[in-house]
Amino acid sequence: MSGVQDSAPTPMSDESNLVRALRARDPAETERFVRSQSPRALSLARRFLRNEEDAREVVQEAFLSFFRSLDEFRGQAALSTWLHRIVVNSALMRRRRASNRLERQIDDLLPKFDETGHRLSVGPAWAISADEQLATQELRDIVRRRIEELPESYRIVLILRDIEQLDSEVVAEMLETTPNALKTRLHRARQALRTLLEEEPSICPRN
Repeated sequence: MSGVQDSAPTPMSDESNLVRALRARDPAETERFVRSQSPRALSLARRFLRNEEDAREVVQEAFLSFFRSLDEFRGQAALSTWLHRIVVNSALMRRRRASNRLERQIDDLLPKFDETGHRLSVGPAWAISADEQLATQELRDIVRRRIEELPESYRIVLILRDIEQLDSEVVAEMLETTPNALKTRLHRARQALRTLLEEEPSICPRN
């Protein structure tokens, strides 16, 4: 599942100059920033919202929120990371208002081990490799649908890391967590997703 690659980091001096220009509402810098950040912002919003109109509205709302709160920016993260955090939070709030779907409990989807550390049960054999599965649109759609069943905190990390392919440090900053905590959550999310995919006959056929 390939995603848009993250842009090259902005040197600190350039970032500071950009923040000053945006706070001063410099027209040229404001337009340049919006144009440069809009594609990634829209890509993120689309990952969380099925409706294109909703995604575009969320991006517009996120930019408005970004500029309204720019005086509060203290440089703990890159300016683009701060914007993307606002986009994700705005998209999630809209999802919560409109969603009536049922999430699966994460503990029910993780492998179980005995007191010696051996796995109690092994899932069925996959009909094709993971790389082959992701090569077809049908199977990509299955993966996306199954990700939707994960609890929100696990779904978010899978989308940002495995679909958008954002760097771990960037995702940790966006989610306001540590890289180690992010790594643990991502591992659990991948295990849970594998369990969900094993329920799919086209991936793991039952004899």
